Amino acid sequence: MLKDSMSKTLETVALLTDLPPAGLARGQVGTLVESFDDKTALVEFSDDDGRAYAIVPCPRADLVSLRFASE
Repeated sequence: MLKDSMSKTLETVALLTDLPPAGLARGQVGTLVESFDDKTALVEFSDDDGRAYAIVPCPRADLVSLRFASE
């Protein structure tokens, strides 16, 4: 679950559940681009060339922040 205190613009996140209306599946990785409120965040999902294929509001409860070794 993505907590408000942990979420930052351009943070890398992954879906914890499928979002069939957007064609997204559990585990897909995206970038948090805007926080709407404490329950919803706008996330962009891009291909390997950086082209966005989905930009959707996601429930924060359905997102997990990804951490990298260098952080």
